[in-house]
Amino acid sequence: MSTELSTELIVEPEVEPATKARPEKPSRPTSPVLHGLLAKVVPMIAALAGLAAVWYAVTYLVLGEDKRFLLPPPHQVFGETLGRPEIMQPMLAALWQSVMVALAGLVISVVIGMAWAMVMAQTRLLEKVLYPYAVILQTVPILALTPLIGIWMGYGIAARIVVCVIIAVFPMIANTLFGLQSATAPAHDLFTLNRTTRLQRLLKLQLPAAMPAIFTGLRNAAGLSVIGVIVGDFYFQQGSPGIGGLLRVYTLRLSMEPLFLAIILTALFGVVVFSAFAALDRGVIGKWYGER
Repeated sequence: MSTELSTELIVEPEVEPATKARPEKPSRPTSPVLHGLLAKVVPMIAALAGLAAVWYAVTYLVLGEDKRFLLPPPHQVFGETLGRPEIMQPMLAALWQSVMVALAGLVISVVIGMAWAMVMAQTRLLEKVLYPYAVILQTVPILALTPLIGIWMGYGIAARIVVCVIIAVFPMIANTLFGLQSATAPAHDLFTLNRTTRLQRLLKLQLPAAMPAIFTGLRNAAGLSVIGVIVGDFYFQQGSPGIGGLLRVYTLRLSMEPLFLAIILTALFGVVVFSAFAALDRGVIGKWYGER
């Protein structure tokens, strides 16, 4: 008896191939440079907008119409001055002269301040002898010395530079001295064991340890040099006027729009100088001591 084996054909249902999911495009990461730039620019824009809002509020809400000329609104200040060469050309020339005087005074202050501090850092006796003179320069009002400087040196550029130096030198002296004395005792002991000279100790131990404090003094001196050039320009009227001299002229004439524009340019000058040295501080010191 023959047995027939029948095989059934099993047909599996067709399975449609799954559609391949398209890979999502990776989002481009924000550039660190762009992110840092936005982090600095946005707060600055917000601060300027807030300042403008307060300015408008004081002009139109606080001052009466009879006194509104004392604080003209921003659009009137810029509209009455920026398009007039007879105002802008002398103002920019005066600002440039003040920039040069401030930078010259700052350089001299840095050289004198660091040299003064390095001499005082050698022995306690030298510090006790020389430090009181630095304190005198800081405590004597500059307005009391300005007439004497004018009498002794005339009323030109040299006298203005001297005023800048007197105002800006003390932060360099104090901060540099603090930094030079901040090296640890074990580090000094190591240099003593190696029988190093005073110059080697100064160049290889004290100055590297003092760099953060030196740059702090440099930022402060940069801001004070701007104040010094304004004071010198304000009181020394002979020769070509600086921005401080124009401030005095505009004040006496009650030319409020040019006066406020000169104040704005002076403030911007101070901000630029301070920001430049703050960036230099981060670029040089940040590599050694991390983000500052």
